Amino acid sequence: MLSISSSALARLAARSPRTAAAASSTSVRNMAMQVREEIEELPPNFSMDAVKPPPHGFGDQHEEEADPMAYVRKPVSSVHSIDLSKGAISALDSAAFGPGGSVVHGRFGNVDASAAQTVPLEYLAFLRPASEGVAALREISEGGKTGTVLVYGASRPAGMSAVQLATASGNAVVAVVDGQHCGHNEMVDTVKGLTSEPGTAVAEQYALCKANFRDLVDKTVSGDDFTSFDFDSNQYQFLADFKTNVLDYVEAYPSDLPAAVDSEQLKFTGKEKDRANFKANMTAYLSQYQPGADPIDPAQLEANFNVEQYELFKKKFVTQTTAVVSGGDGVTNIDRFAPAEIVNNMCMQPEESTDDAKSAGDYPFEFSIKNESTPTTPMAKGGPIVGAIIEVTPDLAVACEAVAAAKTLREKAEALQ
Repeated sequence: MLSISSSALARLAARSPRTAAAASSTSVRNMAMQVREEIEELPPNFSMDAVKPPPHGFGDQHEEEADPMAYVRKPVSSVHSIDLSKGAISALDSAAFGPGGSVVHGRFGNVDASAAQTVPLEYLAFLRPASEGVAALREISEGGKTGTVLVYGASRPAGMSAVQLATASGNAVVAVVDGQHCGHNEMVDTVKGLTSEPGTAVAEQYALCKANFRDLVDKTVSGDDFTSFDFDSNQYQFLADFKTNVLDYVEAYPSDLPAAVDSEQLKFTGKEKDRANFKANMTAYLSQYQPGADPIDPAQLEANFNVEQYELFKKKFVTQTTAVVSGGDGVTNIDRFAPAEIVNNMCMQPEESTDDAKSAGDYPFEFSIKNESTPTTPMAKGGPIVGAIIEVTPDLAVACEAVAAAKTLREKAEALQ
């Protein structure tokens, strides 16, 4: 058997160059790497223009080869409206380009080039119905008077042109979009955008509710006149309504109830096995509500709770609700607030009002029963009704024919059903 010591084996490995290199590569990481200094030379005729950009990148726009089977639309040269009564295109309600770039209308002949320069050719086919709307507006606004104009069929060519021109003339337009665009909210918004305050546009379904449409027209004509409100006489009506509400509140939520909730919520309607835990659960549930109110003497409420006391109560209510909304001010108790109890205490012992500016609290948009707030919005008035423009829609034409054929009033009503 041969034996060799570890020191002799180490000396033998050191003498072998291959073994030493392997040991160096496996046991010690070699960091002595040299940078390659060979630089590739550029071609003699190299320039930046020699590198072509990709087909969809920078440079000239890439043009795809046209599909020989694709349909290429020709430029529009003529436009025709559809005659619904005949079911064919109309030769009269049409427009076409003439020689030299002029526009020729089937009914009106040559159209002024300066006037038609900014109007698409497709719109010039509606020149006849648009002119009817212009003629109707000119008829009702004779003398240059302005006011409120009612337009029915505002989404049709004649009605739409009447809405635009009436608005441009300074009128307040109440437009009704006909039933063919029923449920088309975008069309109603589009027509409404053609009007200006206080004018507006509504769908035909809204106009069928006569009371609503009447109130809308009345508000457009007269506007929201805040100065016409008699505040001095109505402040006592506000106080009377508040007293009635307080007495109703006390009657609905008396003090013998554990909380100001409906008495039906206090009845046990569960299973018998849950009755033992019902009271404990209900107590925790009712803790989030305010307690019931003690009875209030109506005579004492009428005698002592006047306008000044109501103003003081309202300030306390505003302070309480503001603290609740803002998370508390550190002074106001936001966990308990019994309005009926405060009113009862103020009836038994009226409080004195302080007129200093700090307690008055001049808050904008705050309702005060003593001081009338200044109007903050302009009083837009359309003025008296100048007239109404009605575009005869297909549904309206059918309805008129049915009514005209009927003889008696009953037959007319049945024909409209």
